[in-house]
Amino acid sequence: MYSEQLKQLVVDTLEDMKGNDITCLDVKGMTSVTDHMIIVSGTSNRHIKSLADSVIEKAKENGVRPLGVEGQDSAEWVLVDLGDVVTHIMLPATRQFYDLERLWETSTASLEHQH
Repeated sequence: MYSEQLKQLVVDTLEDMKGNDITCLDVKGMTSVTDHMIIVSGTSNRHIKSLADSVIEKAKENGVRPLGVEGQDSAEWVLVDLGDVVTHIMLPATRQFYDLERLWETSTASLEHQH
């Protein structure tokens, strides 16, 4: 499955499961780890776990096995690594605290200034 298709599959799954504030970051060229980073908020620990489980299930149905899943025990921040797409599913307070969107925007700006 291509990177863009996988990204869309994850976004569609998160939307179906009522994930909040879905943000997609294109991080190609900034990291060799992944092409796309998706950040989404869940309303509770249970909701976060459900979002993660749904992303994993849909990926597997489409022939993509997760490379790793972290954080399912506490479910404040669950990371689902699908290779070309890494999904961060977080409680709103956790998301605000770590502010990954700003971190990656800063990285993008730094790279642009280097060229």
